[in-house]
Amino acid sequence: MLDLKFIRENAEKVQKSSKDKGIDVDIQELLRLDEEHRTLFSQVQNLYSQRNVAAKERNVEKGKSLKSEISTKETRLLDLKNELDTLLYSIPNPAKDDVKIGKDESENEIVKTVGTPKKFGFKPKDHLELGESLDIIDIQRAAKVSGARFAYLKNEGVLLEFALQQFAFDTLVKEGFIPVIPPVLIKKSVMKGLGYMENGGDEDMYHLEKDGLVLVGTAEHALVPLHMDETFQKKDLPRRYVGFSPAFRRESGSYGKDTRGIFRVHQFNKVEMVSFVAGEDDDNEHAFLLDLEEKFFQALDIPYQVVKMCTGDLGFPAARKYDIEAWMPTQEKYREVTSCSTTTDFQSRRLNTKYLPAGRQGLVGSDKKFVQILNGTAFAVGRTIIAILENYQEEDGSVVIPEVLRKYTNYVKKISPILK
Repeated sequence: MLDLKFIRENAEKVQKSSKDKGIDVDIQELLRLDEEHRTLFSQVQNLYSQRNVAAKERNVEKGKSLKSEISTKETRLLDLKNELDTLLYSIPNPAKDDVKIGKDESENEIVKTVGTPKKFGFKPKDHLELGESLDIIDIQRAAKVSGARFAYLKNEGVLLEFALQQFAFDTLVKEGFIPVIPPVLIKKSVMKGLGYMENGGDEDMYHLEKDGLVLVGTAEHALVPLHMDETFQKKDLPRRYVGFSPAFRRESGSYGKDTRGIFRVHQFNKVEMVSFVAGEDDDNEHAFLLDLEEKFFQALDIPYQVVKMCTGDLGFPAARKYDIEAWMPTQEKYREVTSCSTTTDFQSRRLNTKYLPAGRQGLVGSDKKFVQILNGTAFAVGRTIIAILENYQEEDGSVVIPEVLRKYTNYVKKISPILK
């Protein structure tokens, strides 16, 4: 959510930044409602003053008349507040100045490419063919039990999954991240506060209407509101968390896309990083999280490229976002495996997460500032397993486990096909 004062002073900029994200908002209507709300609020305050005078003068008739007028105006005031909030919540976070203006993913920028795709002396198999022959991925039985876009992960595939999780946690805890296993169900009101339900985002979520709960699409969804309605001391920032959780997505807009295997499924596991920092540290923290993501794929020795999103592919709450795309040999292209975003103070305003600058000890409202909130994927585990299977396959159908993961797999070095 943007500051109303900022919108009043930068109406054209806010209108344009929303358009750059492909979202139409009615800023003039918002400003009109804001002006009416402020005028009416002032009138109500004045009526309360008159009512106090009438009470002191024991003017009962005047008091009754003022009470009725106050009640009518307060009802309108509440209606205006609701209309104003609806419009405020429809405005996306403006992109940072260094983000390219573009219409969609076709205009994203490739920042750099790291590593050289392996040249195979044989025709490489895709991850599903490998997974089935190795007996580590079972799509068919999952379809009988759960329907399309689910999978059983089995045998060494499970070891590989937990190896990636433990590798991420070992690395990030040493970097000062606090490990968390968060809830996977959060209140609908909290998800709305995150800014992911606007612009059709709620259509990709699983809703438990009876309970007012939503299944998370990433651990970030439960980690970011961890400090809602709280105030940090500046000395306690940055505060960094690494969380692991299942993730659930309807993939409502992706019918017909990536339906083979486990690339785009309804349930998968992720290790996610979330940072709370002071305003001046936002850009440095973003670079830090991206660097960590790169180091993970460098350690796995999987070729990748870093892509910077243009405005049209940025998402509602993000002000800047990078993706890491890993090389997928059978597709002969790079595919997204992680993302890394700053939401600046957009989410913290909605969730009321603040900090007191250095030297401020009291909880004086005017002293508080909103924290900057960032998030980054350590591993989207399923997609990382895909990249490992395809990049580390051998001609006989076996798959070598990356050396950095072997201490987490009981030093198993290779997964071999099941002989039939």
